[in-house]
Formats: sequence, C-alpha cells, structure tokens
Amino acid sequence: MDKFNIKKNYITKVNEYQKHNKLYYEDSSPILSDKEFDDLKDEILKLEKKYNYLSNKLSPTNSTGYKPSKNFLKSKHRVQMLSLSNAFDEDDLVNFEKKIYNYLNEKVPLEYSVEPKIDGISASLTYKNGVLVYGVSRGDGKEGEIITDNLKTIKDIPLKIENSNFPKDIEIRGEVFINKNDFESIKDSFANPRNAASGSLRQKNSEETSKIPLNFIAYTFGHFEDNKFKLQSDFLNNLKIWGFKTSKHNNIAKDISELVSLHKKYEKERFKLEYDIDGLVYKINNLELQRRLGFTSNAPRWAIAHKFSADHSYSEILNIEIQVGRTGALTPVAKIKPTNIGGVMVSNATLHNEDEILRKDIRIGDTVKIERAGDVIPYVIEVDFKKRKNSSKKFVFPNKCPSCGSKTEKEYNKVTKKYDAVRRCTSEGFECEKIAIEKIKHFISKEALNIDGLGKKVVEKFWNLKLISSPEDIFKLDYDKISNLDGWGKQSVSNLKYSIEKAREVTLDRFIFSVGIRHIGIENAKLIADHSKTIENLLDIINKKNINELSNIDGIGETQIQSIEKFFKNKNNIIIINRLNKVLSIKKLELNKKGKLKGKTFMFTGKLINISRAEAKSLVEKNSGNIVSTVNKKLNFLVLGQKPTNKKVELAKKLEVKILNQQEWTNLLD
Repeated sequence: MDKFNIKKNYITKVNEYQKHNKLYYEDSSPILSDKEFDDLKDEILKLEKKYNYLSNKLSPTNSTGYKPSKNFLKSKHRVQMLSLSNAFDEDDLVNFEKKIYNYLNEKVPLEYSVEPKIDGISASLTYKNGVLVYGVSRGDGKEGEIITDNLKTIKDIPLKIENSNFPKDIEIRGEVFINKNDFESIKDSFANPRNAASGSLRQKNSEETSKIPLNFIAYTFGHFEDNKFKLQSDFLNNLKIWGFKTSKHNNIAKDISELVSLHKKYEKERFKLEYDIDGLVYKINNLELQRRLGFTSNAPRWAIAHKFSADHSYSEILNIEIQVGRTGALTPVAKIKPTNIGGVMVSNATLHNEDEILRKDIRIGDTVKIERAGDVIPYVIEVDFKKRKNSSKKFVFPNKCPSCGSKTEKEYNKVTKKYDAVRRCTSEGFECEKIAIEKIKHFISKEALNIDGLGKKVVEKFWNLKLISSPEDIFKLDYDKISNLDGWGKQSVSNLKYSIEKAREVTLDRFIFSVGIRHIGIENAKLIADHSKTIENLLDIINKKNINELSNIDGIGETQIQSIEKFFKNKNNIIIINRLNKVLSIKKLELNKKGKLKGKTFMFTGKLINISRAEAKSLVEKNSGNIVSTVNKKLNFLVLGQKPTNKKVELAKKLEVKILNQQEWTNLLD
C-alpha cells in the first residue's frame, strides 16, 4: 500500500472517528457499536505507530476524549487525563518494558499493578478537606465538563470522607459505567452500556441522571497534595479504606509472563464479568518509577492497555496490486472478495512487503485469514493451504517501479547490517510521478505548511492539469485558471490564496519536516532546526557536505544521517529547497522557555548513574534549559558521568566552562 492510500485511509478514519465521537458524546445518538468505535480508535493509533509520518490534530493521539459541550461549564484538569498506549500482543509488552529500561538506564526489578480496562466514561473527583467540591468529565484530556451534581447521584461516590488520613486536597479518578444486568432494564433507550453512562452523565438535570443505575470504580489520582504512597497497589488498598469502590479483579504481576497469563484468563472470562471490559491495564506499581518515567505528549510511559484480540475472517485473494509511497516504498495490497469483519465490509488487505509474501507463501487465488487489529486496512495473517487451488499463482514482485520504471531495490542498512524488508523505487526526488505527488501532499499537510483548501484530491487535480509539478509551484499558482475550474468560485479561490500566502511564513523545523526526508519526523526536525538555527546555516552545512556535523545532535543517529545524505545527493532536492527559500520566509525556531534552568546550556559526557541520557535531557528541557552537542564558549555547564571524554573536559577547562559532577547537576534541579 503506497503512502497516498495510507494517508488517504488514515485521514478518512480520523474524520470518521471525529464524526462518531460527536455523535456519541455530543449528540448521544451513536450509529456504531461500542466495539466498532473502540476498534476505529485503535486502528488510527496503530497506523500512527506503524507509519511515523502520520499525524493529525483531530487524531485520538492529539485529541483525547471529546471536546467539552457548550451546555456545561468547563474546568481545566490540574493534571491532564491522558489516554494510554495500546499493546496487542506479547511483543508489544516486551517492547514496552524495553523502552522503560532504556529510559531509566538501568534494569530495575519491575512489578505491575494489573487492572481491568472498564468500558465506561472517565471522571475526576476533587476533594478538599474530605468534601467532594466538584466533579469533571475527561473531556479532551486538558479540560472537561463540570458535572458535579450528576456525579453526586452515583451511590459509589462518597460525598464526604471522614477518615483522618484522607488527603486535604486530592483528585480521585475512576470510571463511570453500568453493570450488564442493570443495562437490561434500560437497553431500549440506549445503544450500549457505555453510551448509557455517557448520556446520563451529560444530562442537564441531575434528577434524570439519578434514574440510571450508574456505578463508579476508582483506580488512580490526578492532583495529589503530599502523596506519601510508594506503590499503586497501596493506593488502591487505601481507596477502599477511604470508602471508594475498587475493582475486585485487580492483580499484581511480577513479569511479562504473568501479564500474558492474566490477559489470557480475562480474555476467556470477560463475558462472565459483571461489567464490560475491553482489555487489561498494566501500570508500573512503584510510584517513584512512575514519577521518573513521566509522560510523552499523549500518554504515560509507565502504563499500557493490553487490548483483547481482534475479529477475523477468511476470504479469497483476487489480485495483488503495488502502491508507491512518498519515500519510494513499494507496498503490496491484496484485493479480496468482500467479507464482513467485526461489522465492517472489507475488500483490501495489506501484505506489508515482499518478504512477508514469500514467508507466508501467499498466492493470487489463495484463501487467507484476515484480521482487523489496529490497522486502517486489515492484514493477511496466514494462508489456508487446505483450500489452495491448482490455479493459484505466485506473485512476482516488480524489479521496476510501476510508476516511473526506475530500478527497485532493498537498501542495505549499515546500522543493522541487514537489507531492509521494503523494496523501494530508487528515484529519490521528483523524477517519479507517484513519489512527487506524495511529496507535495506531505508538503502541504497540517504538520508541515498547513495549507487549508489545498487537500490531497486538489493536489492530484492540479498535478493532472499541470498547475503544480513541484512544491514551489504552489506559490506561483494561476488563480485565473483555477477560478474557471468546476467547483472553484470566487470565495474558494480567495480562501486558497489567503492560505497559501499565510503559509509563506514557516518555522525552520516545520520546513525541514515539510520537504519529506525519510526518517526525519517532527521531533527530529526540531532537533536539527534547534542546532542549525537558520535556514542559511543548514544550507551551509549541506553545501559544504558537512552533514556528519548533525550526528553530534543528541537524538540524531546514523540512520537519520544516512537518510539526509541520500536525500541531498539528489540535485533536484537541493534545487527545490533553494527555490523554496526564495519564496518562503523561513523563521528561526523559537522555543517557549520558562524554568529553573532558563537560558542555560548543558552538555553531558560519560555514562550517567541511575538515569539515561534521554531522561537527563528531558529534565533539562522541562526546566527550560538547552542541550548542546559541542563544547564552545556558549556552553554553560559540562556535566560529567562515568568515563567522560577527556578532550571535552580539557576544552571545557580551556574555555572556562563550569564543570559539574552528576550530583551537582541534580542539585540545580532541586
């Protein structure tokens, strides 16, 4: 599947998600089942994980929950109510644990608090001096709806805590839901239990809410003044002492094998439980480790949701087509006899790459098992060899690009010392029509130049009409010709012109991301922009062929360097960037910085104790400091770990840069 279709399906799914999100939460009139709605979200998240160039502000990654209704007063959460990353198999759990060890830079013993993922509605309760003062819905994760009166009708929620050990100021968070048996009496009025809980909580009249048999299970905290607990399990036990209901299905696991066992158990038994669950949630039990691990932009590093297995079906492969993406990747897609999987009619299934076809011995005419599990389109799991026909044909992967006829090859990765699984068109620039179109679509995307009115279909149309053949052509459009096209009135042309003119001013990081260098996502683009400071400096690095200078940036590895070098070996790419520089105003990246280390620059050398370089860097940046890659006069502090680089230390002394040991650096943060 090429990047055009990947992105097309992705945007379609995101728009579909937002539509159903509104129908579900705002209009209380869902047309999808609860499982279909959750599957849709998981499909988007898995696709973003698989293809790192995909991002959208309306994605569930960036828009947790739903936009608070105008019918309620709103309240900002003191601690954001973020969503969880998803795991679908044991490999995902192994990777989750590996990321934890890498971030901590030590292999500490890990214990997990295992909790059922209740399929309900999240809510946050604020208690001050033991009294429930207000309750808030999850909303979009940053702010929610004040639904205090409605929450007070739920019998499981204490209005006042008499226990002397109860914190003076705390947010108790949990899930509002309806038991399966209770739902039977009201099922004619609601689509499913989750919808019933949501609709009831968002009633303007709390008396209406009180008529619905809602339940509340507490599972964590938000803001917590003077938290002295050491374990998540201890906190859960204290919740019961304080008068809150917790899940009787909570468990402790010592390792991944125990997590897998519990998952298998509850996947079999979930239909026997008193309420709906769609997986298990695993949290690092040690609260100090939770604090150290912290959060990404949309999820905690210390928790993950292990979803239950997806639906599957069997169908026949009618044909295999090759699609070409922005980076030249050739993706095989199986055209199958339409089949119903989890209530959705499916006619396409990804085959991933050439190696997958060979490994699974997939042929045209085969009957195959197809699964929907967190991908925008389903994928082929295996062949049913018992049903193989004599007429089944082996698929020969093309050695020439179906778009431009260029040679295709598997790149040798110097880092892994292996050939990549993906076969690619060797045309790196705009010589390949499919690649060129995809590059332009990427250039105008929201995360890049964000040109409203110039969507993917418009790009294709303008390309076919020869109005656009390169990114800089966007800023030289013939608006008179466009105004004569069907569907383009005076106002739409005016809006397009305004969006394009607005896009002429762009920060360096977004510009770097927009040109579509493989392996350079938004975060890497920020790192390069922060290092280069200006487009002139970046071009100077490129023109002098000093690209290896970028390898000094913490976070830019050999894979990224190789990709940058290959990109700029193509003279067309350099020409396009130079042309864009003439029509755009590319601004220096200005980071908004406040904190204890504001304006200070740091560099680390040597191995740090009980903390990874990534965690140390994160702490500096959280406190508004900057990380630099070279020792120079602008460096404020050189922090020494074990076995520091002598040359860096000597140069720092010569330049009178202040040298700190790890403890002295830690003291700056206190």
